[in-house]
Amino acid sequence: MDRITAMSSKNIAIDIRPANSADEAAIVALDTEITGTEKAAYWADILERYAGPDHRNDRYFLVACAANDELIGFIAGEVRAWEFGSPPCGWVLAMGVSPQQRERGVGALLLDSLCAQLKNAGVTTIRTMVLRNDKVNLSFFRGEGLAAGPYIELEKHLD
Repeated sequence: MDRITAMSSKNIAIDIRPANSADEAAIVALDTEITGTEKAAYWADILERYAGPDHRNDRYFLVACAANDELIGFIAGEVRAWEFGSPPCGWVLAMGVSPQQRERGVGALLLDSLCAQLKNAGVTTIRTMVLRNDKVNLSFFRGEGLAAGPYIELEKHLD
């Protein structure tokens, strides 16, 4: 995918392009602003695996930039296949939009761009996980047409 300029739902020009190593500091800062937790090592690993020179062709990491090239959002996803009998599908693994840029169509452009990449890879379904009390992300993904799927997440605490 090359850089594309798209108009958001609020008629704002947004550049969507593949992430690169030069984006690392901005991604870490944006994620820290959103989550309140700095995870530099995590994002360095994700960038290497999803946008580095040796990344697999079924992994994607896209960023959204404003007209001044300021990074205002990101999304990472991949094709996963056959876990527990599931046919290949796309997974949204991480997504973030600057709180100052929310409700301007940035997230929708990022998700649409990732979905286009996943569709080109041959998948027809996307999935993600969201905390049940994360109203911002639940509202966003539901507004974009995602709904509960056929699988239930199960977990066990390892004390």
